[in-house]
Amino acid sequence: MRWPCDNTFVRDLGWLGVRVDPVPVRAPELLALDDGLAVELGLDPEELRSPEGVAVLAGNAIADGCEPIAQAYAGHQFGHLSPMLGDGRAHLLGEVVDTHGRRRDIALKGSGRTPFSRGGDGRAALGPVLREVLVSEFMHAVGVPTTRALAAVATGEQVLRERPLPGAVLTRVAASHLRIGTLVLVASQGSREQLAAVVEHARARHHPDVPPRDPMALLSAVVERQAALVAQWMSLGFIHGVMNTDNMTLSGETIDYGPCAFLDAYDPETFFSSVDTGGRYRYSAQPTMATWGLARLAECLIPLAEGEADDLVTQAQERLEAFTPAYEQHRLDLLRRKLGLSRAVAEDTGLVEDLLQVAAAEALDFTGLFRDLARVLREEPTPTLDRIQDLPRWQIWQDRWRTRLHGEGKDPAASAAIMDETNPVHIPRNHLVEEALAVAHTGNLAPFEQLLEALRSPFDEREEWGRYAEPADPDFTRGYITYCGT
Repeated sequence: MRWPCDNTFVRDLGWLGVRVDPVPVRAPELLALDDGLAVELGLDPEELRSPEGVAVLAGNAIADGCEPIAQAYAGHQFGHLSPMLGDGRAHLLGEVVDTHGRRRDIALKGSGRTPFSRGGDGRAALGPVLREVLVSEFMHAVGVPTTRALAAVATGEQVLRERPLPGAVLTRVAASHLRIGTLVLVASQGSREQLAAVVEHARARHHPDVPPRDPMALLSAVVERQAALVAQWMSLGFIHGVMNTDNMTLSGETIDYGPCAFLDAYDPETFFSSVDTGGRYRYSAQPTMATWGLARLAECLIPLAEGEADDLVTQAQERLEAFTPAYEQHRLDLLRRKLGLSRAVAEDTGLVEDLLQVAAAEALDFTGLFRDLARVLREEPTPTLDRIQDLPRWQIWQDRWRTRLHGEGKDPAASAAIMDETNPVHIPRNHLVEEALAVAHTGNLAPFEQLLEALRSPFDEREEWGRYAEPADPDFTRGYITYCGT
C-alpha cells in the first residue's frame, strides 16, 4: 500500500523529533472510518478498510511514502513550563496534499511508546479516542477550524488507567501539528538558526501571506487566527479544558479534545476538567488564556526580529493587545448572527450581553436558548424559554430584539432561517457522549454511531433525533468531571 506523501517536516525539520515507528497491536479492528475525508486526502476508503489498510491505521504496518516521526515540543502546562514534552503516544506518519491543494498531516494517536513517553505506555483508551471522533467531527460540521478524525481502530489490548480499559488508536488529520510549544522548545534549547528554520517552515505552511523574516507580522497572523477560533468556541459553549501552549496550534486549529466539554445551563464560570482544579481554563477565561499563550509565542519570536530590544517588546505587546478587540468583534459578529441579525448596529453589544445575563440568571440551556429564539419568530413551542421565571425582564429584552429585527426589514421567517443555519440543534452533549462511550466499552457501537450521525448534521432537526437536543439533568452536570484520557 502506498500513500501520496510529501513529508516536508521530516525533510526540513527532521532534527525536531525522533524517527520511530508505531508499536504494533495484537488484534486491530476498524471501528470508524470517514470515507469522505479519506477521499479528500487522496486515499481509497476501501483500501483503508482492507486488512492491509487497517494494519496501517493501527500502526502494525507502514504505508509506502510514510516516514513516521515523533515530534518534539515543550509546553506551559497550567502556567508552568515543561521544557520537554513531545509526542509520547503519537506518530506523525506523513503529509499529503489534499484534493483542495491543502497540505495536511496524518498522524496516529495511541500508537505506542516513543522516546518522549516519560514513563507512559504510549497507548490510548477506547473512550478518549471515540470522544475525539465525536467532538472533532461536530466542530468540523459547524465550521470551527479543527483537527479531524480519519479513523479509529480497536487494538484488541487493554490499557491500564484507574482500571483496565479497551485500547484504541486514532488517525488524526491536521493542517499541521506545529504548536506554540514547538517554538518554545527551540527558542529555549536550540540555536537561533534552528528557531528561524522552524518559524519559516510554519510561516510558509500556514501564513504564506506574511512576508518572510518578519516575525512580528507572523505574531499578528497567529493572534488573529486564535482570536477567531476562541470566539467560535465561545459562541458554541465549548470548553477546551487544557489550553496549554502545547495545545495551541500555529495554524489556528482546535487540537486535543481530552477533557473538553460543552455548556448545558449557561454559567460563564463553568469548568469540568479533573486536572484544572482552580478553573484556570474555565469557559469565561478562555480568551484571557489564549492571550497568555500568545504572549509565550511572542517571547519566542522577539529574538528573530530586527531592532532595539525595548522597541521589539513594545511592538510585540501592541500586537498581543490586538487580540482582545479582534476576539470581541468576531464574537459579536457570531452572536449577532445567532440572533438573526445581519447588519451591525452599535446597540448590539448591549443586546447580546443582556441576553447572556438573563441566560445566566435563569440557568438556561445555552444551545436550546438560541434554537428557541428562532421558534419564537415562527410562533412554535419554546421548551428552553418556557423555564424563565422573571417574565417582565424577559419581555423587555424580547421587545428590544424584535424591534432590532424589524429595523433590518426582513420577514421574521427569514431571520429564523438565518438562525437555524447558525445555531446547532445537536451538540456533543456531555451526558450523551458519556452514554455512548460507556456502551462502546461493552462492544456496542450503535449509540456512538447514531450520535456521530446527528453531530455530522448538527443543524438538522429530525424527530428520531429528539433526545439529542435535550440538555442533561442538572444533577448530572453538577457532578460531571472530564479527564485528559492519557
